[in-house]
Amino acid sequence: MGQPPPEVVHVDYPQLRAEMRIELKELQRRLDFTSVYVTHDLEEALAISDRIVVMRDGVIAQVGTPAEIYDRPRNTFVADFVGSANLIRGRRRPELEGDGQVVLETPGGALVHGTALDRHVSGDEVLMAVRTAHLRLERARPAASVNVWPGRIRQRVFQGDFTQYHVDWDGRRLIVRSAASEVMAEGDEVFVSAEPRHFVLLEE
Repeated sequence: MGQPPPEVVHVDYPQLRAEMRIELKELQRRLDFTSVYVTHDLEEALAISDRIVVMRDGVIAQVGTPAEIYDRPRNTFVADFVGSANLIRGRRRPELEGDGQVVLETPGGALVHGTALDRHVSGDEVLMAVRTAHLRLERARPAASVNVWPGRIRQRVFQGDFTQYHVDWDGRRLIVRSAASEVMAEGDEVFVSAEPRHFVLLEE
């Protein structure tokens, strides 16, 4: 008699990796030991780390907590590498600034209010980053006095837990990730907005 066919075992690697992150974090907490974990996986780094060192070509680009690295990237490399971000360049408008904010005017004339984070930049041109998940899309104009602009949905991409929108804004394209239950249609006129604290001044 022939041997029975081998049992086929399906391994869900993404789920296994997610479970192992939790196990590793719990092990660190229970045994109270210091560990160095090297990874190119953003989710792993954010999930299990108390402190992250982002390196580029053997040089440290930024050191901080997961929240600091994600919410306050120091330069374009960190902004792009750690999550997805829109980079917005413009001319600085110091006469409109105050309370730790920095204001830039885009080539299309939009005013963007952001946070300087005590970072020094030279020259009149500045660059800001805003996470795609921090931008909001609404059909009616929000009540906020700054960082509210009209836009049009160019493309909609369903991603399961969220929907990614490509929005025509100020003569360029913005990427917005939205988990809102209301679905916007391609071609819809919308308002794009975000709080100034989510627009972070970058060092170039």
